[in-house]
Amino acid sequence: MSVESMPHRPRPWLPWEPLLAFRRDPLAFLSALAQQGPVARFHVGPRAIVLLSRPELFRELLVTRQRQFVKSGALRRSKRVLGEGLLTSEGDAHLRQRKLIQPAFHRQRIAGFAETMAEEATAAIAGGRSGETFDLNGAVLRLTLGIVARTLFSTDVSGEAAAIESAIDDLLELFDTVTLPFSDLLQRLPTATNRRAWRSLAYLEALVYRLIAARRAENAERDLLGMLVAAHDPESGGMDDRQVRDEVLTLFLAGHETTANALSWTCFLLAQHPDVAARMAAEVDAVLGGRAPAFEDLPRLAYTEQVFAEGMRLYPPGWAIARQAIEATTLGEAPIPRGSIVIASPYVLHRSPEFFPDPLRFDPERFSPAAKAARPAFTYCPFGGGIRGCIGEPFAWMEGVIVLATIAQRWRLELEPGHPVVPQPLVTLRPKHGMRMRVLPR
Repeated sequence: MSVESMPHRPRPWLPWEPLLAFRRDPLAFLSALAQQGPVARFHVGPRAIVLLSRPELFRELLVTRQRQFVKSGALRRSKRVLGEGLLTSEGDAHLRQRKLIQPAFHRQRIAGFAETMAEEATAAIAGGRSGETFDLNGAVLRLTLGIVARTLFSTDVSGEAAAIESAIDDLLELFDTVTLPFSDLLQRLPTATNRRAWRSLAYLEALVYRLIAARRAENAERDLLGMLVAAHDPESGGMDDRQVRDEVLTLFLAGHETTANALSWTCFLLAQHPDVAARMAAEVDAVLGGRAPAFEDLPRLAYTEQVFAEGMRLYPPGWAIARQAIEATTLGEAPIPRGSIVIASPYVLHRSPEFFPDPLRFDPERFSPAAKAARPAFTYCPFGGGIRGCIGEPFAWMEGVIVLATIAQRWRLELEPGHPVVPQPLVTLRPKHGMRMRVLPR
């Protein structure tokens, strides 16, 4: 492993140090590497690892030159768990799947889920007691799990929530190995972590297949699962149970984990900025007047949406997007050899002082209509972009605003003194030690 452009050091990097530094602290490593310029690189063996840190380069990678890249090897190795779902499929297969699934995420369909989101959020905060301390991250993970289960499956999983969360945690531990050399071999070793992960996958698969069978027998489109089962394309037909399983498992894992982490980080930031929290609460009171939020309220909860957007700017759940070049090409004026791994990190770009002055400051006004219009495209991309952008983005925006508004109606949150808050960049950007919060009445 040789180094071409690396964070400044008082001495040369030893051959193995870049990979170790990345594994030790990916966010700090990539942030330092970005200081070397818009395109910086190092090598792992003969393979170049390239970091982009300009929005126009993000656009090239994800839009204009996207056919010259595929998902990175790490994500391809995730097919052992996710199969050929939207997150892992490539080329024409991906386009066919997206075409089949897209109707399930049309605006009119998504609007119908707002009431469910509000019901789940209201139930989640109902049991809170003034002064109580709890792990906010765990609580919102359970909340978003309940939302996904009801909107995806029309099923109440509260009785299985602990088992499902444990299974998902086991799988996330397995995903943490996909960036390591020889990860295929490592995942096959009979370690305790691997055995737990494969048992957990079998448990989740059994749950999903049981629900697929029930929906096929019912022949109803009352939820996302019913829409997937009924999806049909004149050219490719519909989806068999295995394909539905792949899509459902992808939506199930990604659809609650990412939003939960985005909400956790946003609530953390609100706890540090009571002035912002008070302004958001005043908007919620004026718009809702004490009732539950509905889909029709979303345009008037504009500042609440700005708060959520700014939370995802500082702590984007999808902290890095990786692609592999399938042919020699260029990005900007930089040559990209065939086989190179290219990383576009929203975490790094979102903290660029060029596009977000005083970038570490929490300021929802960055997402006022005027401020958004003044920035170039792709300076803000928490959901990726191009044909592989997150299909569930409208769902996530609505869920985030409804949950924040519901919390703000009743509670304000304070971080427990002394609780360590450390980002943990795994598949998504989680708080490593959870998020211990104290609830206080408004």
